[in-house]
Amino acid sequence: MNYLGPACLGIDHPALEGYDLTRFTPTCYLVEVSEDAGGGGPLMEGDLLVVDEQKPAQHDDLVVMELDGEQRLFKSHRIGGRMRLIPTAGPRESLWARQSDLRGVVVSQARQYGL
Repeated sequence: MNYLGPACLGIDHPALEGYDLTRFTPTCYLVEVSEDAGGGGPLMEGDLLVVDEQKPAQHDDLVVMELDGEQRLFKSHRIGGRMRLIPTAGPRESLWARQSDLRGVVVSQARQYGL
């Protein structure tokens, strides 16, 4: 995934045309889905994701975690009081995480249609 910056900066990107970024809190930032982020299904390369740094992760959320110096996308699964993260791309080895390990929860998605 490619970090684009805080959502409140009014980032110019074709997928954001007509998108009201003022509805998001200052704790939100934008990332662009890259080829290696596990596009497919509801995500495609080039999609923009709005990520909230302060929203606590729940069961079945898309979450961002920094791993090996890169921001990566995972699906969260609550198991009791613990959280298991399943990668959306790459090896399907899941890992245990704490809320403090996460960089945010995906709260919205934008896509550019028609080229």
